[in-house]
Amino acid sequence: MRTIELGVTITDAAVDEKSTTIFCAPVTRDPRCPDCGQQGRYRDTVTRPLTDLPVAGYPLVLRVAVPRYRCTTIDCGRTVFNQDLGKLAAPRASTTRRCARYVLRRLLIDRTTISAIAAELGVSWHTVSTIAMRTTADLIATAGADRLAGVRVIGVDEHRWAPRRVGPNGFVTLIIDLTPTHDQRGPARLLDMVAGRSAAALATWLAAQPARSPKESKSWRWTGSPATRPPPPLRYRTRSR
Repeated sequence: MRTIELGVTITDAAVDEKSTTIFCAPVTRDPRCPDCGQQGRYRDTVTRPLTDLPVAGYPLVLRVAVPRYRCTTIDCGRTVFNQDLGKLAAPRASTTRRCARYVLRRLLIDRTTISAIAAELGVSWHTVSTIAMRTTADLIATAGADRLAGVRVIGVDEHRWAPRRVGPNGFVTLIIDLTPTHDQRGPARLLDMVAGRSAAALATWLAAQPARSPKESKSWRWTGSPATRPPPPLRYRTRSR
């Protein structure tokens, strides 16, 4: 297993019946304060556990020895800070960045269930679901408004990302571009995610999109499931006497 590209080097390892643990530390120390940019003074070292890619079918946990520094700049509002592990993991994340990519690949390409991925990584269902949603949201934000170019047919689907929550608060509505499949030129693709599972969620999303010409607007199609499809218009009948 390679870790040098992640900015850490292996110092020790341990294996038990359930998982593998790798002890590691940053290759180089970076005492720069994230707020003022000045070098701080070494204070101590803390251990940060991070779930990484499974090895030989067993979950893998990196226990990273992270240097902690004290900022000596008088005007800086930060007193103590940990060394940035940008290449390895996002701030406050419990998994590595490459683990997030692994989750998406297993879900989208291998069609693996969230429960199976959770077992592979040795984490909870909620953790895998949160990783997938957060990483997908980051990819959508990176794509920007250009992802909407050429979209004529959309579909909607719903996903419960928080199984313990009751009601619509645990759902998100997925906006799918069905134009490629409609034109028979490729697979569908994800456009966006909206909190909630009602027609109002889609209506709010549509209203927030850039203005479209009348000709293009007629091409939008609702292909949602019955649970999220808007109710049909009311029809009144008059009874003859």
